[in-house]
Amino acid sequence: MNLKNSLLLICAICSLSCFAQTSPTTFPDKPVTIVVPFPPGGGTDAGARLIAQKLSVKWGQSVIIDNKGGAAGIVGSEFVSRAQPDGYTLLVGNIGSFSINPSLYKKIPYDPNKAFAPIGMIAELPFVLLVTPSFQVNSVKDLIEYAKKNPGKVTYASSGNGSGPHMAGEMFARAAGVSMLHVPYKGGGPAAADVMAGHIDMYFSTVLESIGAIKTGKLKALAVGTLTRSPALPDLPTIAESGLPGFNVSSWVGMAAPAGTSPVIINKISTDLIAVINEPETRQTLIQQGATPLPLTPAAFKARIESDRVRYEKVIKEGNIQVE
Repeated sequence: MNLKNSLLLICAICSLSCFAQTSPTTFPDKPVTIVVPFPPGGGTDAGARLIAQKLSVKWGQSVIIDNKGGAAGIVGSEFVSRAQPDGYTLLVGNIGSFSINPSLYKKIPYDPNKAFAPIGMIAELPFVLLVTPSFQVNSVKDLIEYAKKNPGKVTYASSGNGSGPHMAGEMFARAAGVSMLHVPYKGGGPAAADVMAGHIDMYFSTVLESIGAIKTGKLKALAVGTLTRSPALPDLPTIAESGLPGFNVSSWVGMAAPAGTSPVIINKISTDLIAVINEPETRQTLIQQGATPLPLTPAAFKARIESDRVRYEKVIKEGNIQVE
């Protein structure tokens, strides 16, 4: 065999080897790890665990959840950004980790514009406007009227400066033309507890995290923040239909891989992700948890990340929102 033929043979073998590594028919052939950049128990974690269970069945491989909380999702996100881009280490984050942090934090140990390859959205997590049961307002209109008559007196809790609930409260105050006092907490649990106890007037939380307290009367729900009503609370009006047309705030949960992951693998995971989300049992479970199933393709998810990033960058700058 001459040199030319030898080189052609080597190239052919290398090409077949590369194809075998990225072929959707062979992925995955070992356990897959999904990193959740938050502690267990939150909305992002709940969504990730459900999807992990469904993908494990579909793939015939273990799909392991690895919670790496810290710095509002930055610690876990950085870990995935440095992982081998082979599809076996994935990230399930939320609107905060993907769209808010890049404008909120001056220094992030990875480039949020280049570190990840979007795979798809899993679900939207509608925010719901909650008030303490003793607060004598029963609608968004009542709340706005009270806040206008008592500027700076209404207090609203959040899970921390720059968090989704903080952004929602800031956007509500701006849209309603009212002045309210923001009270940040270290986490959603303490924030919700103080609203339940009557120490704080109101709080924006996801339906997923608050539906239990709403149904037991520990928190009073006035409206949901999305443009359409939540399937989990169909009788609860939206803020948009309650006097603030166009008002729209929510969180969401989505999946990404390290940048450089083969498009073949990205498309394989995306196709399977959409398939399991669209299973009737998965959809029903998400709805019961307070989430709205919303599978998006990689391109559509990338567009959502970018549009929300632009939107919240404006809120952060105009509100001079800073983190310590």
